Amino acid sequence: MMQTCCIHQSFCSPYRILPRSDALIGIKPPEPCKVAFTGKSQALRLSNLLWQRRLYVSLNANDGHPHTSMSMLEEEEETSTENNAAPTPEAELPFSKWSPSKYIWRGLSVPIIAGQVVLRILKGKIHWRNTLQQLERTGPKSLGVCLLTSTFVGMAFTIQFVREFTRLGLNRSIGGVLALAFSRELSPVITSIVVAGRMGSAFAAELGTMQVSEQTDTLRVLGADPIDYLITPRVIASCLALPFLTLMCFTVGMASSALLSDAVYGISINIIMDSAHRALRPWDIVSAMIKSQVFGAIISVISCSWGVTTTGGAKGVGESTTSAVVMSLVGIFIADFVLSSFFFQGAGDSLKNCV
Repeated sequence: MMQTCCIHQSFCSPYRILPRSDALIGIKPPEPCKVAFTGKSQALRLSNLLWQRRLYVSLNANDGHPHTSMSMLEEEEETSTENNAAPTPEAELPFSKWSPSKYIWRGLSVPIIAGQVVLRILKGKIHWRNTLQQLERTGPKSLGVCLLTSTFVGMAFTIQFVREFTRLGLNRSIGGVLALAFSRELSPVITSIVVAGRMGSAFAAELGTMQVSEQTDTLRVLGADPIDYLITPRVIASCLALPFLTLMCFTVGMASSALLSDAVYGISINIIMDSAHRALRPWDIVSAMIKSQVFGAIISVISCSWGVTTTGGAKGVGESTTSAVVMSLVGIFIADFVLSSFFFQGAGDSLKNCV
């Protein structure tokens, strides 16, 4: 006995209808088409095929239609499966998924920004109003904390070695040692550390906030270059303010050391000042000024570079600020070693007149 059914496309949940036994299967276009079938195994295979194709089956008793075999349906299903197969993934190139870390990009940005600042200065593209504002922040407003730090560092340094020199009977060398230590190392390094903590963090935080809030993009839209308007004034202010701060810290540090030596160890201030005058040379002061200028450039360029490369919102601003201060301090210590090795080579004879 032969049984037929009509096949319709359906957008609803399809029905699985297991038709009755054996028949030859036939489909007649156009839709709806009729299928005649016999045999339970072919009925099961037909139901699976209809389920995959989202077809709806209804029984029909009319058997007077042309038929097609099940093999034609199977071939069509296999062809459709091959066409819908996932494409073979292309071979990936080496390092296609690798990207440089943030520190590499920031490290590369430092010499680029430094070169752009130098070009702006040579061409005279300086925003003087911003430069004066940054100079006031970096210089006079940082003077108090620098002098306070230098005072206590000088007194602590005096306590450490004056008592030893006194036991050895080298009282006349104390002033010379203090003067050389302050002029060559302590004053420029301590001043730069204070400025890096105070102004370097401020530079990185300000520029980082402007970067994540797209204020730097607004400056570009308005025709203002962020290098001219934001970075160059900060670099110039740092390079000009650091030498004067260093000179003030040297003076205050020497004064505090002399007062402590006189008050605690009974060494006259006149002896200390005379010894310092004999030991110091003009090059010692000049080298301190050069060091402080280099340190100021390192602080400002690194802090500004870290600021303008900030990403990640408020969290990124905090990370950039911390990282800028740390990298500035590392740069200061490295530059101090290089400059000291270059300025003071060979055996020294500065203290021979103080003995």
